[in-house]
Amino acid sequence: MITDWVFYAFAVPAVILVGLGKGGFSGLGLLSFPLMALVAPPIQAAAIILPILMVQDVVGVWAFRREFSGENLKLMVPGALLGLLAGYLFARTVSSAIILLLVGLISTLFVVYSLLGARRGRAGPTFPARGPATLWGVVCGFTSFIANAGGPPFQVYMLPQKLPPKIYAGTAAVFFALVNYLKFPAFVHLGQMNQQNLLTSAALFPLAVVAVSAGIWLVRRVPADKFYAIIHALTFIVGLKLIWDGAVQLISQA
Repeated sequence: MITDWVFYAFAVPAVILVGLGKGGFSGLGLLSFPLMALVAPPIQAAAIILPILMVQDVVGVWAFRREFSGENLKLMVPGALLGLLAGYLFARTVSSAIILLLVGLISTLFVVYSLLGARRGRAGPTFPARGPATLWGVVCGFTSFIANAGGPPFQVYMLPQKLPPKIYAGTAAVFFALVNYLKFPAFVHLGQMNQQNLLTSAALFPLAVVAVSAGIWLVRRVPADKFYAIIHALTFIVGLKLIWDGAVQLISQA
């Protein structure tokens, strides 16, 4: 098990953010992986977070077991499978520096997209469609595998549908539960589900369950606008830091 206190100084808030995201504040979990990647190699960070996500998935799916869009799941999951395969092949062949750069870009571009979307104003709702669902399903699977960052592309596809908050949260809970359990064997094959990483995940399990329960409670009661604004700002800053770290590593390797 990792014993460095600096690691846990970043890991604890990361797990709390993941829990709130699983509980319904979709998008908050995006900051968790960049935080972890500041103190651990990217693939190891993803491997430590994955079992925690799987535990939280059980709580989230149970809470929203009657509140999700089956049509959207049916359309998105096949694409997600292709994205997971692409993410697995990518993780096997590229350096940590490239992954840091990619995660940083995902983080910062998501914040920019969110701000631009807010300025565009309100449009009418869209509806589930196979083409967009497959495309964004692939992107979700890929970004989820390499950085546990499937939230942004999921939001790009789902938010314009303007579903009721509980249906949106339930669909996200079921979709990412499927994605996380499907990618676990690939992380085993990559050698990342070793004793050290699993024990570190286990040490964070209690906090993970409390955090997702808190998220479920809050999403039914608390307006999240200001909270999202703070998270977006932090995500953008951490994303820039990861881009910097990745670029420095690439230059040093050249």
